[in-house]
Amino acid sequence: METILSSHSVHPVLNPKPSISRNLLLSSSHQPRSNPLFPSKPITCTLKIHTSHSVKPSLSEPRNWFAHAQQGLVALAISLALNFSPVLLTGNAVASEFDVINEGAPKESYVVDDANVLSRVTKSDLKRLLSDLESRKNFHINFVTVRKLTSKADAFEYADQVLEKWYPTLEEGSNKGIVVLVTSQKEGAVTGGPAFIEAVGEKILDATVTENLPVLATEEKYNEAIYSSAKRLVAAIDGLPDPGGPTFKDNKRESNFKSREETEEKRGQFSLVVGGLLVIAFVVPMAQYYAYVSKK
Repeated sequence: METILSSHSVHPVLNPKPSISRNLLLSSSHQPRSNPLFPSKPITCTLKIHTSHSVKPSLSEPRNWFAHAQQGLVALAISLALNFSPVLLTGNAVASEFDVINEGAPKESYVVDDANVLSRVTKSDLKRLLSDLESRKNFHINFVTVRKLTSKADAFEYADQVLEKWYPTLEEGSNKGIVVLVTSQKEGAVTGGPAFIEAVGEKILDATVTENLPVLATEEKYNEAIYSSAKRLVAAIDGLPDPGGPTFKDNKRESNFKSREETEEKRGQFSLVVGGLLVIAFVVPMAQYYAYVSKK
């Protein structure tokens, strides 16, 4: 393209004004030797740009459209990967799980609601109940809720890990108790130091783990599961009668199928109704026709 343009600028036949080209050549000869082609370069580049746009206007638009489509598809793929990647979801669960341990025991409350399932009323009631217990009996119980466990096999191992991390010495953890509720697995665990285990008793500990936490969690009554467990543990420490816990409801659904006797009875009633409708459908028109004919 540069050769064609330069031929137009110097050929005497195609150029009607040779004096102008001569003046351009003379003016270029007076330029410094370090940049002898300075006047011709911008002209050539400008002509190339206009020529490319004028010759291929239809090719640039599809090419730009295809580039935008590619960018859109790439952005969509990245968005889907970020939203549905199982690795990222697992990483968030693990991070939340360890955050509970690393943040330490709560100082102003007795609850770490990482699963975000407890109401303000439940937290307030727990604080009042457990602070009264601590002031009277010097036993401290913490309640922890998490969505899912990935680092430990079950809630018991995780509860022991929380107890060891929050209260590393025997003196610190002897009168401490930890209650863990895992909402996704619908299970819980109770652990504590030697003084706490002795004060509550193995019977109440097992009953709380097998009744209060899993039964109510299965029904997604997390607030009731936590608060009823707290009342049961406090009553055991105070030496009061066991308030008991919920039991699994028998959710057997009644069968939708009718018995043979009911089916026969319904069938007889249905036959009578259908027969009556058929009689009415045939008799009434015939009676009307007979009455019409007899009048004539």
